[in-house]
Amino acid sequence: MHARFSPRPHRFLYRIFLFALDLDELATLDRGMPLFSVGRRNLYSFREGDFLPTDETLHNRTAEPPRGAREPSGGLRQRVTAYLAAHGVTLDGGRVVLVTLPRVAGYLFNPVSFYFCYDRAGAPLAAIAEVTNTFKEMKPYFLGPDAQAAQNGEFRVRVPKHFYVSPYSDVDVAFDFTLRTPGDRLSVQIDDYVGTERTLTSALTGDRRELTGARLAWFSLKYPLITVRVIALIHWHAFRLWLKRVPWFAKAARPSDQRDLYRPHISVAHAQPSDAA
Repeated sequence: MHARFSPRPHRFLYRIFLFALDLDELATLDRGMPLFSVGRRNLYSFREGDFLPTDETLHNRTAEPPRGAREPSGGLRQRVTAYLAAHGVTLDGGRVVLVTLPRVAGYLFNPVSFYFCYDRAGAPLAAIAEVTNTFKEMKPYFLGPDAQAAQNGEFRVRVPKHFYVSPYSDVDVAFDFTLRTPGDRLSVQIDDYVGTERTLTSALTGDRRELTGARLAWFSLKYPLITVRVIALIHWHAFRLWLKRVPWFAKAARPSDQRDLYRPHISVAHAQPSDAA
């Protein structure tokens, strides 16, 4: 669900499905799955290099990494572990569950992916929201122990966006994340704030289903080429907002305010960093 409140109301609701993958199970996850592969081509193909590219150059870094933090490297699990360590969280062998979409017929697009990280006893430690825009730029947002509501496994934090997500939202608004650790149900919400005014809300909710070959075949018929559908709907609603004369912001207009992102587009790749921290 996506609802815009200002400056023009606009709302839509669509049914989709997402994968919730334990990163420790990747080596065996595709056994008995004719339509799903890890690291190989298939209708659904999960590739570790598509996610959290912290071994690449961080564009327009606003702060130096903590002293003693190691450079992330290796597979996705290792990159998540190193990213958490750089933010003061020790995973120490706990689980990481990634809620996302893999490549579908070779095409990848996730507006946002979520990493839910647990300690050895299964208690939630931290979460990461990995936001990707239509320029294929990627920015992770960290939700650590300070963002966790007591006893209910909910992570909530409001942070400056400093990222170009939509031409109809400026880069200096705030993201307000509410991520509830998934059990039998997924419930996450991201709001946009301009000052104290909530201008937009997005939510993902759904019930857990076991990943089986038969269910994936059924979902392939029910939600065909889902990543293509997601990107098509984004452009369709952008066109509808344009028809409503919602003011828009050019990506190249404020390149120095687009900070701490990976895989920068050419429109910002050669911009000078902002003096602001």
